[in-house]
Amino acid sequence: MAARPAGRARSLRPGRTLTVGQARRVAVAAQGLDRPRPAAPTMAHLQRVIARIGLLQIDSVNVLARAHLLTLFSRLGPYDVALVDRASGRAPRRLVEFWAHEASYLPPRTYQLLRWRMEDYRHRDHWGRELAHHPEILAAVRDVVGEAGPVTASQVHEALGHRRGPREHWGWNWTPAKRALEHLFNIGEIAAAGRTLQFERAYDLTERVLPGDVLAGPVPARADAVRELVAIAARAHGVATVRCLADYFRLPVAATAVAVADLVEDGALERVHVPGWKEAYLAAGARLPRRTDARALLAPFDPLVFERRRVRDLWGMHYRIEIYTPAARRRHGYYVLPFLLGEHLVARVDLKADRQAGALLVRAAHPEERDAVPGLVRSGAGAWPARGAVAEQLAAALGEMAGWLGLDDVRLDGEAHGDLVPDLARALPRAG
Repeated sequence: MAARPAGRARSLRPGRTLTVGQARRVAVAAQGLDRPRPAAPTMAHLQRVIARIGLLQIDSVNVLARAHLLTLFSRLGPYDVALVDRASGRAPRRLVEFWAHEASYLPPRTYQLLRWRMEDYRHRDHWGRELAHHPEILAAVRDVVGEAGPVTASQVHEALGHRRGPREHWGWNWTPAKRALEHLFNIGEIAAAGRTLQFERAYDLTERVLPGDVLAGPVPARADAVRELVAIAARAHGVATVRCLADYFRLPVAATAVAVADLVEDGALERVHVPGWKEAYLAAGARLPRRTDARALLAPFDPLVFERRRVRDLWGMHYRIEIYTPAARRRHGYYVLPFLLGEHLVARVDLKADRQAGALLVRAAHPEERDAVPGLVRSGAGAWPARGAVAEQLAAALGEMAGWLGLDDVRLDGEAHGDLVPDLARALPRAG
């Protein structure tokens, strides 16, 4: 579809009103977190999750499990992580890697919607400007990838005889070969053909990574691509603000607003009123359950909690990642997962997989404050669960996660802290 002229004023008056509770249930349903989990997850189940949420943010922290694996676990339950390796590392690839909401796995067709971003990198990438003075390095790296790909950065270093500097500052100790690889990746000339067991990217020519039918299709113009990315984000959110929709793929807010106006005009979005929100948009076809029985531990990089202001406005949770906070200043812990129960984020737990001891360690467990939740009803569907029920359901979810990780049991760390720890201690099965 051809892009509409930008900057046209349109009337986007609010339509129906959603309560905050309804907006919460729409958001949970849009992410598929309320759906029954398959008994034996297959590639088809994985693809349905990706089609629903649009992307998986990648993070290398492995204190528990890598973030993209946890996001799938929250929706599929115990599944074989080899499915992800197969989807991203074998032809025909169902997932490819690029900068979307940070580094992310996404469907190959969505990768093509980000070609405009690659062109921006071509003209503004820091490493590209530096390497413009050393075209021989780019040429040499292209040759190695073309002849030997898939190859890791380590293999390219070895082939070209480049030595790494001391690991003092991220990025600045990169060899010229690594900088060339990253630049070629950023501009779409090469792509990640998969990840190694050490989580290194294995690079190959993009035409050898993307499926042929995707390569054969036209690359959409920037405005059309942004519009489709906003549509994907809208379906993944269910209900959202322009800010939320822009954040999902890290899009410019102004371009997102133009796309939202187009989608409203076409009936793909409906402007609605949510109490306390300045503006809100409901995706066409979004499910609005009367109640939800969701139960999930959410990775710090789960799409449901991408946009922190939305997390506060819908669930009353002030959520921050404290990985980079000095230990003495952390309030909730190092790797903290929100716990979704029903339509509410009722607790957060700091977890660690102690693989040597064969245990899932709970280092902290904090309940959320019900008084902070906007639009909370007193009874019936959408009411806040009792603390005992939270602890019991959390214990069950932790047991399921431990089994998936191949750990024998769930244990409270000797220095575990948080007001939910005593309740959780009573709810966890007693060892031996």
